[in-house]
Amino acid sequence: MKANLAGRLADAFLDSKLTPLIMAAALGIGVWTLATMASEEEPQIVVPLADIYLPLPGAEPQEIENRVLVPIENVVSGIEGVEYVYSHAEQGFGLVTVRYEVGRDMEESLVRLYSTLGEHMDRMPPGMQMPLVKVVTIDDVPFFTLALSGDPGSGGQAGATQAGTTQDGATLRAIADEVRIELEQVPEVRDVSVIGGYLREVRVELRPEQLAALGVDPVIVQQRLAEANVQATSGDLVRDGEVVRVTAGPFLKTIEDVEGVVLDVRDGSLVTVGDVAHVFDGSSEVDHYTFDVRADADEALAFAPLVTLAVAKRPGADATDLGRALEDRVEELLGTVVPADVDARVTRNYGETARDKVVTLQEHLLMAILAVGLVVALAMGWRSAVVVMVAVPVTFALTLFVYQIFGYTLNRVTLFALIFVTGIVIDDSIIIAENMERHFAMKDRPLRAAARAAVDEVGNPTVLATLTVIAAVLPMLFVSGLMGPYMSPMPVGATVAMLFSLAVALIVTPWLAYRFLRHGHDESGQAEDRYV
Repeated sequence: MKANLAGRLADAFLDSKLTPLIMAAALGIGVWTLATMASEEEPQIVVPLADIYLPLPGAEPQEIENRVLVPIENVVSGIEGVEYVYSHAEQGFGLVTVRYEVGRDMEESLVRLYSTLGEHMDRMPPGMQMPLVKVVTIDDVPFFTLALSGDPGSGGQAGATQAGTTQDGATLRAIADEVRIELEQVPEVRDVSVIGGYLREVRVELRPEQLAALGVDPVIVQQRLAEANVQATSGDLVRDGEVVRVTAGPFLKTIEDVEGVVLDVRDGSLVTVGDVAHVFDGSSEVDHYTFDVRADADEALAFAPLVTLAVAKRPGADATDLGRALEDRVEELLGTVVPADVDARVTRNYGETARDKVVTLQEHLLMAILAVGLVVALAMGWRSAVVVMVAVPVTFALTLFVYQIFGYTLNRVTLFALIFVTGIVIDDSIIIAENMERHFAMKDRPLRAAARAAVDEVGNPTVLATLTVIAAVLPMLFVSGLMGPYMSPMPVGATVAMLFSLAVALIVTPWLAYRFLRHGHDESGQAEDRYV
């Protein structure tokens, strides 16, 4: 009687030196994958989303809705793959949010959006400025935040605090801008935004009586300031064989620069901005406040000025490694860019929380593997447990490698998928090992023939059982909506793990059982080999 495919495959690797090499290579690939695979708290979900900013200065919200938003909504709704369109109108400004179906290609979706907007710009009203399209992704959500705070009581604007303090909202904002520049230089950082504090502002307050006395139109003041605050190349002057480059500028930087801008010439005298206006260099007008609420020694609430830096990472970047790199960079800035009297605290680091959750799931995975091994050892003996449990690290190592090829990261969903299939992936090896041990105990044929016959006997049912489990799990891959890509590591991981476990059961497990489970079996046997 001829052996079937399972028996011939097991027999081919039973004495092959490739088998231990395959095991070593699989484990090596697994170690390399764990060392290089990016870890995150949540899986990556591709949902093409874009905000279209539509400025129409001077227009009322009702006019913007009727003349801008409604035509744009009709146009972008017809783009293939667009699922939802939201719009919002304000004074002189409109916003349209376009969301594509989950899983759509980001670049292709944006190209279609840009081309469609360009084709229908003739439908926009006169005076509307060019639309601005900003892409929104899951990586735009800050994963790392750094808070800079001062002492309670120093939350006023510059000049309103105690003498010598460097912790008011305006100064904290200036410090945060310097820190932002440093953090943006860290590799894999996508964007750093500053929230809170008071922006620097050079404010020109016109004096009506002086304007009237000198006959200066306020519009002229605005135009002259805009014309003076320019730096550009005006041309080249050739003289005596030399070329002198002439530039206009530089930008206005100080109060004196602004006050010295010439508005007009009257009776041979220059009329400047300083003659008709007061110029202030300080904080901008306050439209929001950010405070760090603390309790003092008397347990009374105190409010300290607060500025926060929010860091977003690039897609696919390892959140854990990047979070640690940012923390190290912040430590280097303390005492130099960040003064000693400024409190710098990391208030959010999803890299560390992701690592904590990944480590917790890895511990649970190890506990699940040990629990399964203990059950097998109690039921089949320690030798069989060793043979069976080798299938787990080999299978998981190859599964993680496939995860990385498909672009998945190490997160709680991918790890949960491995925990989910821990008990399933050793089923095939248990069947093969148990049947081989039974045939070895019969001692009715040579050892090699017994091994081949054992695999041959249960090979087809094992393959069928594996395919049945895959058929039950794989339909999860076609779940629509946001849950589809979020849960996709489950069916992908289970399917890949089951296929690898089947290969391990037919190649690695017979090789190990042939050496661990013979129990003094006589190599010659008592019966002739009927498997040809």
